[in-house]
Amino acid sequence: MSDKTYDRLYGFRNAFDHDVTLVVTLALAAVLLAVPCIFWLLARLGKIDERARGELWRRYLSWLVLIPVLLIPILLGAAWTIIGIGALSIFCYREYARAVGLFREKTLSLLIVVGITLITFAVFDHWYNFFMALTPLAIASLVAVAILADEPKGYIQRVALSVLGFCLFGTCMGHLGYIANDENYRPMIILLLLSVEANDIFAFMAGKTLGRRKLCPNTSPNKTIAGALGALVLTTLLVSAVGWFVFAGTPLQSWPLLAVLGALISLSGQLGDLALSSIKRDLGLKDMGVLIPGHGGLLDRFDSVLLAAPVFFHYVGYFVGFGLEQAPRIVSGG
Repeated sequence: MSDKTYDRLYGFRNAFDHDVTLVVTLALAAVLLAVPCIFWLLARLGKIDERARGELWRRYLSWLVLIPVLLIPILLGAAWTIIGIGALSIFCYREYARAVGLFREKTLSLLIVVGITLITFAVFDHWYNFFMALTPLAIASLVAVAILADEPKGYIQRVALSVLGFCLFGTCMGHLGYIANDENYRPMIILLLLSVEANDIFAFMAGKTLGRRKLCPNTSPNKTIAGALGALVLTTLLVSAVGWFVFAGTPLQSWPLLAVLGALISLSGQLGDLALSSIKRDLGLKDMGVLIPGHGGLLDRFDSVLLAAPVFFHYVGYFVGFGLEQAPRIVSGG
């Protein structure tokens, strides 16, 4: 393993080499410190009652844990980032499998977990061909293995749920992890996560302020067309502004291209959120889990990333690429 590869994987001393990483980290720390003061001020002014205050505090305490859990692996090195995303993928699949009943299909669930593990290995190894081959191979394996139970009744449902689960939590989340093979991975992953989370906030704010007409009332009653459009505009501006520094000196340092990237992140993020809402409505569930107070499960918090990650990966990859200067197959020795 070269020194360059080792530094990317484990070089936490280089965590703040890029200005965007430093600025966003300091900004998040400042926000976490300021929020309790804002809660106290709103309570003193009588703007929030005791119940609302309790709900806000639960959400704040959740973010007080979530932000370090997300940020620390990214700062420590690509190895911890990839492993962390792989673990997140498995835990999200666990919530999905329990919700849809797929956890009863032990063989198919085991195959999906093995597939997610192999994707994590391919990402860590920087073995792009294997990474891309795993999705069709996993789908073919799920289709074939499901036959062995010799239970034609429910076959289509079992296979469809398995393939959907692998594609969402193996393939889509794997694209998020593969970004870590780039030397500039920290600001890029931070840009993606920041813009996706901000997209949700922008949609909520615009919807509450301007929203009248519902976007998909049967899927997500609280979402409005104004909220979606407001998020689209504001997220595009955010990605364009931050992306200008993230992609400095590359073909993506272009306002039109960054605007397209921002619009794609906003649209794919909102569609990912609506996709999970559709699953929950179909199952009659409010949340996919109860792990995070005020937010539901992990999947409820990271649903917007599912479709945004591959969109970001392939759009940025077309203009810039990922890890082109990094050694490939660092474990398998290609």
